[in-house]
Amino acid sequence: MCLIMADIEALKPSNTGWLIADLVADTFAFDWARTVVDPALLALLADPQWQPYLVFPGEFVAGRRVVTEIQPFKEFDGNQGQRPLFVLLDATWPEARKMFRKSPYLDHLPVLSLQSEQLSRYRLRRSQRNNHLCTSEVATLCLELAGETLAAQTLDAYLDVFTNHYLNAKQQLPVDLEDALHLRLRSLRLPLVG
Repeated sequence: MCLIMADIEALKPSNTGWLIADLVADTFAFDWARTVVDPALLALLADPQWQPYLVFPGEFVAGRRVVTEIQPFKEFDGNQGQRPLFVLLDATWPEARKMFRKSPYLDHLPVLSLQSEQLSRYRLRRSQRNNHLCTSEVATLCLELAGETLAAQTLDAYLDVFTNHYLNAKQQLPVDLEDALHLRLRSLRLPLVG
């Protein structure tokens, strides 16, 4: 996973991008700026071990760039296969649209348009539309698409626990570590995904 984080997104207590980094060992995070691009981000996107996909709704993109499936791992440099790298714009929806339009260094990437009827369960911030998913929910769909079912289930359960803790803390309520959400997360017992 590659997170490109808007402005102060990383500092927001309701940010779910860090849940991905907690679970997926190969998570890279970069700050986004309109006029400056981190050279490490450009190097990552050009690294031949990765097949980057910019995850964004296809309805806002020229059709020739849109894909709905990821390619099987390709051979490169010997026996290793090219792994998918999901590039997620970690921001509010209006910020993500601006980042998409004002980041020409992403224009060459295929745009992965996720096909999901899932409605967002994220309750810490509200979008104008119920089909706008938070960053963690998008990453869950990407993991499913890549065949990482256990990782997807674990990230989904982790988001539920995170949301529960956040809302309880806002209301100054104790957390029940033995409730159904915590038990589900513990039952998955996933080591870090590579």
